[in-house]
Amino acid sequence: MAAQAVGIAGLGAVGAPVARRIAAGIPGLNLRAVATRDRTKVAKLLPGCDVPVVGFEELAQWCDIIVEALPRALFRSVAEPAIDHGRIFMPLTVGALLDETDLIERARKSGARIIVPTGALLGLDAVRAAAEGKIISASIETRKPPDGLRGAPYLEEHGISLDDLREPLLVFSGSARDGARGFPANVNVAAALSLAGIGPDRTRLEIWADPSLTRNTHRITIEADSARFTMQIEGIPSEENPRTGKLTPLSTIAALRSLVETLRVGS
Repeated sequence: MAAQAVGIAGLGAVGAPVARRIAAGIPGLNLRAVATRDRTKVAKLLPGCDVPVVGFEELAQWCDIIVEALPRALFRSVAEPAIDHGRIFMPLTVGALLDETDLIERARKSGARIIVPTGALLGLDAVRAAAEGKIISASIETRKPPDGLRGAPYLEEHGISLDDLREPLLVFSGSARDGARGFPANVNVAAALSLAGIGPDRTRLEIWADPSLTRNTHRITIEADSARFTMQIEGIPSEENPRTGKLTPLSTIAALRSLVETLRVGS
């Protein structure tokens, strides 16, 4: 079986380590091309890796699998051609899917697959299993160090300052859909949870800025007719981007491996 050609869109805190791992060698996967806004940094980010650098729209012409790790504004520039070409599309900006639902219908028509990695979360296999029955309620509480939330549109729109914060501050409470819009770089975990479970409007989200924390903490609570469970994860923020956890690129690599491995564990 020929190796699957992988394209990476975005070489930030997630895309770069994923690209490096594939380039180092994963059986069944081949780093075929990358796309980034700053082509001058590719050699530094991927030392010793002679990989073509193409435009965002071109990745779908080169690759079987496209991993999107870009700012929200660039999402469709990669998503549309990937889906229209019938590729496997792996988005990391999961919150964009909540507002770009037309892409899901386009994927049905083109034969494309949209595969969302678990990311910096845990237990999505249990949530998906519970959703085969009836989920009564789903909620996620996200707590991050203030630096992991700075610059979020919601904070700027509502004049919420995180400067000199000395105690935990609740900065958002509402639906996962509204949270994804207000914090597009911070709570893709809530979007992923909502897609695995009961949807973005019924999934409740709280976001806290907590100066006592050094890790991004997510606590999920699910009430279903099959089980009741609570899960918590404390992820170490990436040095390159505190909005992103170190687990996210590793989860993406694991999701890519699952596409080509003979044995797959977990639903």
